Amino acid sequence: MTNLSTRAEQLAAFDRLLTIMDELREQCPWDKKQTTESLRHLTIEETFELSDAILEGDPEEVKKELGDILLHIVFYARIGSEEGNFDIKTMIDGLCEKLIRRHPHIYGDTLADDEEAVKQNWEKIKMTEKGNKSVLGGVPKSLPALIKAMRIQEKARGVGFDWEEKNQVWEKVEEEMQEFKDEFNATNTAGINLEKASGEFGDLLFSLINYARFIDINPEEALERTNKKFIKRFQYLEKAAESSGKKLSDMSLAEMDIYWNEAKMK
Repeated sequence: MTNLSTRAEQLAAFDRLLTIMDELREQCPWDKKQTTESLRHLTIEETFELSDAILEGDPEEVKKELGDILLHIVFYARIGSEEGNFDIKTMIDGLCEKLIRRHPHIYGDTLADDEEAVKQNWEKIKMTEKGNKSVLGGVPKSLPALIKAMRIQEKARGVGFDWEEKNQVWEKVEEEMQEFKDEFNATNTAGINLEKASGEFGDLLFSLINYARFIDINPEEALERTNKKFIKRFQYLEKAAESSGKKLSDMSLAEMDIYWNEAKMK
């Protein structure tokens, strides 16, 4: 394990990064051209790369990707200072002040004995700060639907709007499953109202995400792990078929199942 550095060493490293950022912005043709808009899609890409590293459980990759994101933060702050909007100091000061405001159980006289109380205080303070008329007003519109569903449910819970017991949530899952089956009979696709069936399917997914939250499963991470597992097994299937001199498109499903079952044992 890497020896942890002192606070002085950490501050020196951050100062070095700021100096390098200044030099790149002033001397590098590519860095000189960048704007907040041109960096935006790159920042999103770096965030997903960090997510991959976390799911892979690779500390070295996590460190690398966090460094890339830190570079972007420093880059945005440098551009902000050039435009006279903010700099790294005012950005950090704003963050520190927000953290202090939103932790009155640490920096004030508010009581919060458990995680749930902390979350509820956080959401109430956040609404006051942003002037949102709705608790859900702070959920970004561009979030992927699955993650957005999680955040909607978490924010609603933050003000006390939630199920009390997980068995109640599971009953809702079963109810939504039955409603979906009523709208989409798998044995007969004739005359199905796809718009209505799609709505019922969305309700079913929402209820499953809700249940996952109640049993401390992150549904986005769970689905991504399943995606990775499927990719690994399918690629094994492709290689095994190639080694046998066959193409997947020419194989029967029964033949492919043999290799698929082998992949499951790996």
